[in-house]
Amino acid sequence: MVKQNWRKAMLVVTGIIAGVAAVWYAVFGLKPYSVTPEELTQIYSYEQKAVEVKLSPLEGNQFSLEYISFDGDKVNGQIIYPTNYDASKPMPIMVGVHAMARSYVRWMQESFRGYDTFEQTDELTKMALASGYAVVAIDSRNHGKRKDLEHGIFKIMDDLDWWGKREPYEKLIIDSVKDHRVLLDWIATQPQFDQDQISVAGYSMGGQISLILAALDKRVDNVLSIVPPYLTNAVARVAIKNFATAVDSPKVWLVSADDDEYTSERENEALFEAIASVQKHHVVIEGGHLLPEGYYKKLQGWY
Repeated sequence: MVKQNWRKAMLVVTGIIAGVAAVWYAVFGLKPYSVTPEELTQIYSYEQKAVEVKLSPLEGNQFSLEYISFDGDKVNGQIIYPTNYDASKPMPIMVGVHAMARSYVRWMQESFRGYDTFEQTDELTKMALASGYAVVAIDSRNHGKRKDLEHGIFKIMDDLDWWGKREPYEKLIIDSVKDHRVLLDWIATQPQFDQDQISVAGYSMGGQISLILAALDKRVDNVLSIVPPYLTNAVARVAIKNFATAVDSPKVWLVSADDDEYTSERENEALFEAIASVQKHHVVIEGGHLLPEGYYKKLQGWY
């Protein structure tokens, strides 16, 4: 009798939990939607105008930079020139795009405020500089010096996951892509840069932004997308699978982990297959989303 009552109680509890979950999904769960390539082009469009970048010298060949983006928001970042910088000769340039909850500093320093740059993007910058590239990176929306302390990244992600509020997250990605397009507008006016050698590299969210940027802006010649999150059509406006067939840059490398907690091997394979570029390469590294120490050594051939 006791066992029967216990089983009945468990069935009741299970039923209540299932009912609550069904109600939650009906009210708050993100529902997939569709978006056309034409709609995506419109969503990411902006009014192009002359870009004035304020450069302030730092140590060595480094400069901090500031500019006003398409909507009046101030963008901050940093640019480093290679030690053999020769202003009379155009040089390749790499745009580094940081991961979520990080900042442009992670492309410039091996640590920040006592915390290591675990993505090792600073090593990617060293490799680029050694290959004669200039390297520039900016803070994405609501990151670094651009943080919104009242509605930060973690609240945006909690609202997305728990309450189905996709608009703040999608806007963050969309406006960050536009900010990088405005940066490309400035690069296009600078004679010291080789306009046929504009590269974009990004880690995680940065890898997502890099692929979207390359799909929308044909000024991007080379793409290095490292462990980008594979997203469903619940956030179709920023899901990289909806941009892959438009990524036809001359060189595209996708770097994925075989045990990524945000993306399965099958999803990574599907993404790679969908990328339109003829000169594409898929590097699979053992490990999780935070790649193991020294993974960057396998990427030398991209530069």
